[in-house]
Amino acid sequence: MTGSGRIANICVYCGSSPGHDESLMRAAEHFGRILAENGIGLVYGGGNLGLMGAVARSALDAGGRVTGIIPGFLAKREHMLEAVQDLLVVEDMHSRKRLMFENADAFVAFPGGIGTLEELVEQLTWVQLGRHDKPVLIADLSGFWAPLLALLDHMRETGFIRRDYEARYLIADRVEDILPALRAAYAVNARPRRSLPQEF
Repeated sequence: MTGSGRIANICVYCGSSPGHDESLMRAAEHFGRILAENGIGLVYGGGNLGLMGAVARSALDAGGRVTGIIPGFLAKREHMLEAVQDLLVVEDMHSRKRLMFENADAFVAFPGGIGTLEELVEQLTWVQLGRHDKPVLIADLSGFWAPLLALLDHMRETGFIRRDYEARYLIADRVEDILPALRAAYAVNARPRRSLPQEF
């Protein structure tokens, strides 16, 4: 992380499965290369499977910096990627998520399962409650997140997301648009908050 107004590390939430759409694996690989080519570190869940493994291996292959954070009980299940420069094996999911937050300047949610959804929604909640102002971007590749985006719109329409407690997020439907969107949002806040209060 840096106080210079430049994004140093981006946390990517994504599935430990490849899914059925092969274009999503290619998108994850593409984004890994983009991070490396721009000198931005990847912070991710530490596994070597699915989209998770694809983005990390691609970043490494392109000479990028990768920090993997994984709970010990998932090390075998998600085939922990030991080739990363910084591999942190933690005790539990709570520790993993907190370290991912503390080591990142911005967040991207690629397609994934329940775990990815939970990580994304947690960040949206923290933004909504004013606990941090780091950019959060939903990578709606191939329309994957369209049902969630529709649900969020429904929550607004029915009064459960109020204007004074908006869940702020960015949306990109092309990999090439992710980094420019994050940089623009990050530049708005010269000194984003770096850590969550103890209650989180």
